[in-house]
Amino acid sequence: MDNASTFSANNDNMPFYDTQGIALFYLHANGEHFYHYDGTPLAYLHEDEFVVSYAGQYLGWVYNGSIIDFRDGAYAFFSPLSEGGPARPTKQSRPSRASRLSRPSKETRVNRPSRPSKVMLWSDNSDMSFFAA
Repeated sequence: MDNASTFSANNDNMPFYDTQGIALFYLHANGEHFYHYDGTPLAYLHEDEFVVSYAGQYLGWVYNGSIIDFRDGAYAFFSPLSEGGPARPTKQSRPSRASRLSRPSKETRVNRPSRPSKVMLWSDNSDMSFFAA
């Protein structure tokens, strides 16, 4: 599994966890939009692979169930479907989901940057700063 097609195939929200095992956000069952548990739309999945901000910035890509950071090639988040990568912490309980807020319009995407070499480390951006590109 190197992309997100498996996420959308199970028709369930897919949680993503940080380096502490805290569920920070989820991919909606539609397989396209990422939401914070407070209902805030964070980004969307482009071509079943790329995590893109609504402002059009490429933030990362999905690889074997994890999200890799475009800034440093390190693993930023993991999901229950993650395979490989750095050692993962024990997952903590997921928070309750609030009602989803309206999504902003998708702005024109910038040119996709070159992928950095993937490294078997956790990104320094394994928190909500990941979405502040």
